[in-house]
Amino acid sequence: MDTNKSKGLGGSFIIILILLGAAIWISSLRSSETGYNWNDFMQDYESGNIETAKISPNAEVPTGSVRVQLTDGSVRELFVSDVTKVETLLTEKNITYVMKDMPSENWFLYYVLPILVVFIVFVFFFSMMNANAGGGGSAGKMMNFGKSRARMTQGGEGQIKLKDVAGLKEEKEELEEIVEFLRDPGKFTRVGARIPKGVLLEGPPGTGKTMLAKAIAGEASVPFFSISGSDFVEMFVGVGASRVRDLFEDAKKNHPCIVFIDEIDAVARRRGTGMGGGHDEREQTLNQLLVEMDGFGVNEGIIVMAATNRVDILDPAIMRPGRFDRKISVGRPDVGGREAVLKVHAKNKPLSEDVDLKQIAQTTAGFTGADLENLLNESAIIAAKDDRKFIQQEDIKKAFIKVGIGSEKKSRIISDKEKRITAYHEAGHAILFHVLPDVGPVYTVSIIPTGVGAAGYTMPLPEKDEMFMTKGQMLQDIMVDLGGRIAEELIFDDITTGAASDIKKATDEARQMVTRFGMSEAIGTINYDSDSDEVFIGRDLAHTKAFSEAVTCEIDREVKNIITDCHEKAKKIIEEHIDVLHACASLLLEKERITRDEFEALFPVSYPQPDAQPES
Repeated sequence: MDTNKSKGLGGSFIIILILLGAAIWISSLRSSETGYNWNDFMQDYESGNIETAKISPNAEVPTGSVRVQLTDGSVRELFVSDVTKVETLLTEKNITYVMKDMPSENWFLYYVLPILVVFIVFVFFFSMMNANAGGGGSAGKMMNFGKSRARMTQGGEGQIKLKDVAGLKEEKEELEEIVEFLRDPGKFTRVGARIPKGVLLEGPPGTGKTMLAKAIAGEASVPFFSISGSDFVEMFVGVGASRVRDLFEDAKKNHPCIVFIDEIDAVARRRGTGMGGGHDEREQTLNQLLVEMDGFGVNEGIIVMAATNRVDILDPAIMRPGRFDRKISVGRPDVGGREAVLKVHAKNKPLSEDVDLKQIAQTTAGFTGADLENLLNESAIIAAKDDRKFIQQEDIKKAFIKVGIGSEKKSRIISDKEKRITAYHEAGHAILFHVLPDVGPVYTVSIIPTGVGAAGYTMPLPEKDEMFMTKGQMLQDIMVDLGGRIAEELIFDDITTGAASDIKKATDEARQMVTRFGMSEAIGTINYDSDSDEVFIGRDLAHTKAFSEAVTCEIDREVKNIITDCHEKAKKIIEEHIDVLHACASLLLEKERITRDEFEALFPVSYPQPDAQPES
């Protein structure tokens, strides 16, 4: 808890206690007995029950109060309109009484006390407002509603540096130029160079965009302002634009500096796509951002960095030179980059001698830096659960399955019939993975249910990085997807719903081949892919197809032809290896999960390689 906030709340609590105690004390001074009136007094007076009395006249003579002590020891008090009348009665019966002096005007009660009470109340509310402002309370937020929420840091020891970021060699080289300019701008201005005003980091999630920005903050010895795109936008119109102005005013006071906006697509999405027209709060915020970014003097020393994984939906105005001059694509690391990333994340993790980071890098094609960090973290969790103080290669293999497929649900009860169907289904996939040359070898085959709702899984092992897919690879992928359903058709008299996701994946891939990649001779090299992002962006909610119904029918016909041809080719391959299908299913029913070596041992030493290129 914040110390300043706790002190403020403690002082407020003390003031409340003081005011409460004062109220109790004042009420105790007025602890008169209710229900005692003039008739009761006269009855006690006539009966001789009054021993002593105390008369207190008010300032408004002759009113006052009489406090009497009865013979039974009790005390009664009543207010009278004429204290002289009571004094006469008491004198007649020789009852001992005391007459207090006329009260004089108390300047403290009448003048000082009201001012003191107002001052205490003012101090109380002021301290509460300060406590809320320091702790992020509602009052503080209201007072600073239009202020920037950017956090300013200064490069120094203990922060992430560029050398700590692995697998992004070219990206770091480009960003080192930014750091060098901030450190020695004269080196560039002497030759008339203008440093880029904005640097946009774009790429898939988890590739290290924000990490690069943190490394720049630690590397550069200049102020670094960091803020998220969503921090600008509020429900009240004009707040986002006010925060943008405030952010850049702070940056100008601290130049040279870096302003980093994470997830900029939250505020810089293409204009004219919202439902609020030109008065949309997000668009006003973007307009102010555009003005601020292009309003600097030459080489003023303020560099704007931003990160996004949706560069396709950003407004064109913010992408032009003069705003984001340089666009750095941060992609998935290659095999060398993955090995370097694994070494960084394995620094503080004790590894067994059998752990081969190079082999792990080769078998994790397509993994991002975040995926690799998660893989080693899950491995460490598995080792800790087994009460071991180091990570083994087997832990990493288990984590690889957990990350790629999901946790296995060994406790789930499955009937023998379902197990047998699942065993043949997964064996059908595995045979095609093994036989077809471009889809990678089998890593693991299992009939243990997983957390994603699958009754089993067959995990391939991509051993190389690929920048693009060939037509042959895509056809082989479709054949593999259909392998489970084909095995069910060959062995059982019925088919199941277990192939639903496989069929959907195969259909989507075939449709992309026809409409997007121009891989159909009948359709030709024409793109008929409908822009799936348009409705998401809001560019046109009433979006219509850009081609006729006749073309739609032709596309559907081509997709069906590809699926049918792949089905026939895959069925032929599985029929040729029917013995392996039975053997694999039996082994799965026996062990529930088999490895690559156990599966490949089921095949003969050599077998004819089939034609794996179906015609489209």
